[in-house]
Amino acid sequence: MPRTKDNNRATVNVFLFIAIFSLICFSACSNSHTTQIKSAQSVYDRVMKSGTIRCGYGIFPPYCMKDPNTGKLSGIFVDILNEAGKNLSLKIDWAEEVGWANIIQGLETDRYDVIPTGIWPNASRGKHGSFSIPLFYNVYKAYARQKDNRFDNDLQSINSESVIIATIDGYTVQYIAQKRFPRARMLTHPDMCDGGQVFLDIVSNKADVTFADPSLAKIFLQSHPDSIKEVGKKPISLQSNTMMFKIGETAFKSMLDTALTELINTGYVDTILNKYEPTPSVYLRVAKPYRTN
Repeated sequence: MPRTKDNNRATVNVFLFIAIFSLICFSACSNSHTTQIKSAQSVYDRVMKSGTIRCGYGIFPPYCMKDPNTGKLSGIFVDILNEAGKNLSLKIDWAEEVGWANIIQGLETDRYDVIPTGIWPNASRGKHGSFSIPLFYNVYKAYARQKDNRFDNDLQSINSESVIIATIDGYTVQYIAQKRFPRARMLTHPDMCDGGQVFLDIVSNKADVTFADPSLAKIFLQSHPDSIKEVGKKPISLQSNTMMFKIGETAFKSMLDTALTELINTGYVDTILNKYEPTPSVYLRVAKPYRTN
């Protein structure tokens, strides 16, 4: 005779196992789907929900400066984004000071929504980040010691193993040194150091040349007169000053660009540039998109 009770019990156990296994699989899939939805939330949606734009920032006078006593931030991009936040009815949270070599990592892991403190776009950064419209432009120039005449008329002479270029990790000066002058050696500093360090390297004979925004050179010369000079007949490059955020965030870019365009068109950006510009005409203004005649 078949063992009916045992067979029935075995059948029930099989169905119970299948039911439990199916429930576990469904729960895992549901959690995975929820995680995907959460991770897929756009920067724009997150900002609209929280009412706050979280900023990672790098110290780079006069774009962004920190008072050593109070910790208060000021500077061109600090003032401009704070004003844009007011117009957007959004709070600006200056959440985290970051090194220039690590700005993209923080965007990709959602530690902050934007790096607003004057980012110069290049191909390497463009693979991982998006950029706002330019707020103004800089020419980038080469600088050497006051009495060093080797590079006065020929910047290509920098491309030599006998030349040392002062650079900072993650700064545009490092990018230019690697791409334009690969034979030269580099003296490199951590990305959290003061931007004026490259000029000190030249003055102290640790390096021969560096590349920088003229506004930084003007600020350095105020405290170190007749120490460095501009060399070469032409600028090294032209740089646009933008804000950087995670790649593909089209809605956030549209909102931010609209707010920044308003500040350019109303003259607010010009007012801020005039306030912080170390000497007139160091910063190249954005051309107005219209004609009056």
